[in-house]
Amino acid sequence: MMKKRIAIIGAGPCGLSQLSALKNDAFDLICFERQSEWGGQWLYPYQNEADSSEEYIHSSMYRQLWSNGPKELVEYVDYTFDNHFGYSTPSYQPRSVVFDYLTGRAKNKNIRKFIRFQTVVHSVNNEQDIFKVTVEDLKTNIIEELTFDFVIVAAGRYATPNIPQFQGMKQFPGLVLHSKRFHDASKFE
Repeated sequence: MMKKRIAIIGAGPCGLSQLSALKNDAFDLICFERQSEWGGQWLYPYQNEADSSEEYIHSSMYRQLWSNGPKELVEYVDYTFDNHFGYSTPSYQPRSVVFDYLTGRAKNKNIRKFIRFQTVVHSVNNEQDIFKVTVEDLKTNIIEELTFDFVIVAAGRYATPNIPQFQGMKQFPGLVLHSKRFHDASKFE
């Protein structure tokens, strides 16, 4: 019997969870991540030169961000913050600590081999119970269509900013900035 092929779109916390849960001999898994590293919203994209293209940065992360949810609500049952760091940690964590934790769990689960980094998914079409997924490798610009039995969309919901238009906005001499484009407060000091 052939293995069921599963595509996972996104290597953030949810995509990494799906990989961890499904990585066994029963499935043929491929996770597509458009950035050069896992972590989703928790990856500070400007730390990686490969992720500097604004078109493909989907994170609204900024350098000094802290989680507004306690670790006890966001940590994995099988891999706690305290397990990861080896000691008790505060409930609220800065971005870099959350990213380190996610990285630790992903390494612990040995799931990197299933992820195709710097690969963007252009379309997913279902035809007669087969999913046709069109992807582009951003390093080579090669576009290919792959087939899967199942597709899990774990790409998050913050990819496209909603920028309302106001009369006179284009004439405003100051900086008009969506929070998605805010990455560091140093230029406002």
